[in-house]
Amino acid sequence: MNDTFMKTKPVFPLLVSMALPNVISMLVNSLYNIVDSLFVAQINEQAMTALSLVFPIQNFVSAVAIGFGIGINALVALYRGAGDHDRADAAATHGMALSVLHGILCTLAATAIMPGFLARFTTDGTIVSMGVTYSTIVFLFATVNMASLAFEKLFQAVGRMKLTMIALISGCVCNILLDPVLIFGLGPVPAMGIAGAALATGIGQAVALVIYLVVYSTTESPVHLRRKALRPDLSLEGRLYAIGVPAILNLALPSLLVTFLNGLLAAFSESYVVVLGIYYKLQTFLYLPANGIVQGMRPLIGYNYGAKEHARVAKLYQLTLGMSAVIMAAGTVICMAASAPLIGLFSSNPDTIAIGQTALRIICLGFVVSAVSTTSSGALEGLGKGAASLVISLCRYVIFIMPLAWLLCRQLGPTGVWHAFWVTEVLSAVIAFAVYRKSVGPLSHLR
Repeated sequence: MNDTFMKTKPVFPLLVSMALPNVISMLVNSLYNIVDSLFVAQINEQAMTALSLVFPIQNFVSAVAIGFGIGINALVALYRGAGDHDRADAAATHGMALSVLHGILCTLAATAIMPGFLARFTTDGTIVSMGVTYSTIVFLFATVNMASLAFEKLFQAVGRMKLTMIALISGCVCNILLDPVLIFGLGPVPAMGIAGAALATGIGQAVALVIYLVVYSTTESPVHLRRKALRPDLSLEGRLYAIGVPAILNLALPSLLVTFLNGLLAAFSESYVVVLGIYYKLQTFLYLPANGIVQGMRPLIGYNYGAKEHARVAKLYQLTLGMSAVIMAAGTVICMAASAPLIGLFSSNPDTIAIGQTALRIICLGFVVSAVSTTSSGALEGLGKGAASLVISLCRYVIFIMPLAWLLCRQLGPTGVWHAFWVTEVLSAVIAFAVYRKSVGPLSHLR
């Protein structure tokens, strides 16, 4: 297979062709997240609270899978752009082996810490029990998820976006169809409650992995997993982690943030914790499609950087920034106009709906400007500059928002936490643009 189209095809149609399958995939994944939560919410509000409390650890495990996958994606694209196919195969092989190892370690660690973790945020034994049940089943599939996402990033690195779209959509659809069957029971299948939601998630991940394995085994691939490439290579592994670890931290930092904010909000009412969990479900409709564009950009930027096509790198960044901003603007309008109905999808509690309505209308003020941070961070990862990308994420999820949330919470009550979101996005955008310009240097000036 020839992937030189990445440096020869006109930039705009190239980016659209690479991004569109990802955007569709992310929208379906967003739908899955929403539908999954809707079914869980029908059990009772305690189940929804349990899901919200498990989210930070579940998100961290996903961050390890996706973040390290970004390291694999970046190196494969960079090496193929430079014409070093043997090194690209070695990066893919080491990346896959390490991903499986990460899955085993995450299963053991996450399962062990969950009872104590949940007990820190609630004294309700039912919520803790539900959370432990859900998380134990979900984390048993961590290795499956790690391998699936490693394959996803491998195929994306060589431009096979339609395949990754099909695999992700298949897994999500399977999950959505299984949710009501396993949660509420159907025919001979007993009602499993929140355990059914977790099992549906795991089976959906397994379906995606099976698709990747079948396609890899039955079709010609431009990158290969080779047994002989498994010999120790500290230089290669170091590069994988140099990109992957910052990317993991970029994705894991929201877990740290949610845990911190849950601690602040739980002091007022569990309804605020529920609203924060609902917000993170709803925001996937915006950030995942925008992330789909960034995913389409990432291998293109890496390939063209490896091929020394610097003018195309700059143009790819600019187009991605503009497209992401349009998506976020649409999200702002939706949240302003339909905040109450959106929250009402997940709760019938009038107090929770009122709190959520206020939260959405305040937080969405920072959506459009956040496109600068997300695009800059993704571009830097594609260029192999993981540390610079991490600086941006630290600003968004730790350096600015945590002190602001703590301070504003004491001045304005729980509403202060919502204001911390948009103020943080404005400050982080300024830093992100400066970090990107400094990191890429002359690339910014080429057209």
